[in-house]
Amino acid sequence: SRDTSTFGMISHAATRAVSANARVTARKDVDNRAQRQARVTTSRGKRTVETRANASEIDAMNENFASQTPLQIMDAALEKFGDGLAIAFSGAEDVALIQYAALTGKPYRVFSLDTGRLNPETYELFDKVEKHFGIKIEYCFPEAQAVKDLVNEKGLFSFYEDGHKECCGVRKVKPLRAKLSTLTAWVTGQRKDQSPGTRNEVPACQVDPVFEGAKGGAGSLVKFNPLTDATSQEVWDFLRVMGTPVNELHEKGYVSIGCAPCTRPVLPGQQEREGRWWWEDASDKECGLHSGNLSAEAKAAQDAREATEEDLFKNSKVHALTRADIEKLKDEATHAETTIAVLYAPWCKFCQRMQGGYENAAENLSPKGVKFVKFRADRDEKEWSKENLSLESFPTVLLFPKGRSGYVKLGSERRDADSLQIFIESIVGKL
Repeated sequence: SRDTSTFGMISHAATRAVSANARVTARKDVDNRAQRQARVTTSRGKRTVETRANASEIDAMNENFASQTPLQIMDAALEKFGDGLAIAFSGAEDVALIQYAALTGKPYRVFSLDTGRLNPETYELFDKVEKHFGIKIEYCFPEAQAVKDLVNEKGLFSFYEDGHKECCGVRKVKPLRAKLSTLTAWVTGQRKDQSPGTRNEVPACQVDPVFEGAKGGAGSLVKFNPLTDATSQEVWDFLRVMGTPVNELHEKGYVSIGCAPCTRPVLPGQQEREGRWWWEDASDKECGLHSGNLSAEAKAAQDAREATEEDLFKNSKVHALTRADIEKLKDEATHAETTIAVLYAPWCKFCQRMQGGYENAAENLSPKGVKFVKFRADRDEKEWSKENLSLESFPTVLLFPKGRSGYVKLGSERRDADSLQIFIESIVGKL
């Protein structure tokens, strides 16, 4: 069975690397200067081996990798593809990949995407990593004209309104595509436990389902994910015992780290990637770099989700409104009663999660004079709701206070019954 202990991951595969390649010196009291010099020496050599892989080879590698550690997978990847392979480093905990590559004793390459919007702490980590491992990161940048056109047309924060895919396409996906077109294989830090919505199907090795390599066509680019079966705890234990430099943002509650405007700390119990593009649905937590992660079943479900007829908020205390109804409510000069409305989409997981809290609040507060309503704002109603009801993401909660015109939008993501009552009473007074 696979050895999941951190020291097991290090010692077992490191011993293999020593016996097979005689390049890693396994002694406890090696001084830091000697270790760094060894890294410099091993990362400068160049050796290209394989240029293409077929499906049967990939299947064989995955079968073999099922019982191997991340270090063994990294060692095999470097052995097979040599200088045609490069490690993708985002400036987060995927620094573990570089540490594993250094431990193999083989030459290795590292590249990073500088989107122009990274946190200062990420740039600082790039510098620390280069000095610690004695390497030069190969930096990739977006096309200046493409960025200029996007920003001049839509502004600096358009992704909050129309989704992150366009901005990521310009700043990340296009430069990545250009870089990968020069390679035969690449290594990523994806793990299955990072985001259940999009990363459950990540294999240790695969023919890249999205990008092509230097030779072009099917099988021209192989993608390795050595950490796929590792847990966050295992990765962090490894980084600590190795003394590997890490991003200072991790100490501030950040787990998954991307561009500054699209990344925030996560709360205890949240999935790692809930801190990325938090205003969007969980199944959209990919920037396009790893968009081939969804299984066929998950992709089919995602494609069909807006066609669902299954409704939410079915409690009798929650009244469904048509566009005409909510438009009339919006345009009232003075509201005759206090009304709280949820703009929702039945397929949205965040809407599904708040269903219980909204219905409980309706049961408790309807007798106190608060009317609870719902308006399905996806499909043909989405654009209208954006223009008229301040819809930016699902769910959006609006309060129409008695005796006033217009509405107040809930700014928090806390949508449990108690939080909804606090929101209402902060505007209309004690109920």
